[in-house]
Amino acid sequence: MWSDPEHRELRRRGPISAHVIVVGNEKGGSGKSTTAMHLAVALMKAGQRVATIDLDSRQSTLTHYVERRRLWGHKINQPLDIPLHFCIARSEGARVDENEAAEFGRFADAITEIEHRHDFLVIDTPGADTFLSRLAHSMADTLVTPLNDSFLDFDVLAAVDPQTFEITGASHYAELVREARRQRRIVDGKVTDWVVVRNRLSTLGSRNRKLVAEGLNVLSGRFGFRFVEGFAERVIYREFFPRGLTAIDDIGEQTLGTRPSLSHVTARLEVQGLLSSLRLPLDDRGRKRAEARAEWFMSAYRPLDTDDLLDDGLGEEKGPVTLPRMPDPTSPVTR
Repeated sequence: MWSDPEHRELRRRGPISAHVIVVGNEKGGSGKSTTAMHLAVALMKAGQRVATIDLDSRQSTLTHYVERRRLWGHKINQPLDIPLHFCIARSEGARVDENEAAEFGRFADAITEIEHRHDFLVIDTPGADTFLSRLAHSMADTLVTPLNDSFLDFDVLAAVDPQTFEITGASHYAELVREARRQRRIVDGKVTDWVVVRNRLSTLGSRNRKLVAEGLNVLSGRFGFRFVEGFAERVIYREFFPRGLTAIDDIGEQTLGTRPSLSHVTARLEVQGLLSSLRLPLDDRGRKRAEARAEWFMSAYRPLDTDDLLDDGLGEEKGPVTLPRMPDPTSPVTR
């Protein structure tokens, strides 16, 4: 069952002023919740008003991420940016139509709370084809599909010939996105910007990485998406989760429990690069809020000095280094 009537109902209530970012992929383990949380925090650091919705109430990974972040902020007595968050519970009744009606009601109530008081809405979807997932995809202004950089996960987009590695057909998820974008054009005439994000990139070049890039290049022309680099395979992303932290936070020994490392710096640059690649519409009011917030933090906290932490790549250690904070929202990185 497609979501066109429900989408029309949401639009009938008035324009959704928040820019809707949907993070979707029907394969688990692709980094959807990690990507969603990092995007939400990065946008808040840029002064934007952000809300999040978790549609995967069975796993609730994004919900747990937000809860852990709130608890850790209280524990260390430091302000951590936390989005307005909703988790939409699944209905488990005997009748499918009644379940979908109840889920739509809860989703619509959350949208009503969010739409006119926030600049961005980030929606994390489950790794399955569900009613709410289809509805969210048909509402997306920007659709972000994290994809592990291997052919093990490539088939979420298309089937590949095992001998020639040529594309032989579209996957179920690619067809779902194609139909969702068609529904969006019918409802309000807008086009969803579909961005495939290559996650868990190897730091070394390989034949697999080259073949995946070639396959994505072919598919991007066929399906109309862009593909960009996301997050490399770093243990640090998994270490952030228990405390609800992200690479974009101002990391120190108190917040992280250990001294910042080069991996923290590199992860932060990856998040900033992803935010820039998405080309999101950050508004001027948000930039002013970010500037005021940065000024307040500069007066409240001193920069983090990390002795003998980074080197110049030649093995020669430098003196104290200040970890880079979130850049000026007026810079090209956050435009």
